[in-house]
Amino acid sequence: MSRWLSEHEREKLATEIAALRLLDITRLKTCWRNLYGTDAPARFSRDLLIWAVAYRMQQRALGGLTPTTRRLFQRVSAAAHARRPFKLAPLRTLEAGAILIRQWNGVKHKVVVQEDGGFSFRGQHYRSLSAVAGHITGSRWSGPLFFGLKHRTKRESADGAQ
Repeated sequence: MSRWLSEHEREKLATEIAALRLLDITRLKTCWRNLYGTDAPARFSRDLLIWAVAYRMQQRALGGLTPTTRRLFQRVSAAAHARRPFKLAPLRTLEAGAILIRQWNGVKHKVVVQEDGGFSFRGQHYRSLSAVAGHITGSRWSGPLFFGLKHRTKRESADGAQ
């Protein structure tokens, strides 16, 4: 969950992070212990300690990673731990003017990608592809999944997600 900081809070955080460069490794390890609740890894260099402490300070002030990003990191970590290659499918980008066609319940639906990143469907403007998919189906759908821009994961298929 991210949050906005006032200018004063931003300046204070920036000052605290900048001051980390002035600390010796013992004091950095104390900061680590206070922020993470554990001892710092013995092999961490001073620069890595500064980076990790600064990250945690920002995380506490601004919020952490999104659940999607956390899951991605977990998948990468699991692949690295198992010493298997990790493949990340590239994100498909849609250019203005692109036309997406999907047949649903015997009806062909045509969506046009707009300059502003929105979508046009039957003369109406939608801010997201998921909103269009929801309008077509009458239920919640991932727009990219509905229009074939992304494939279901094994977990989504096993859970019976649409």
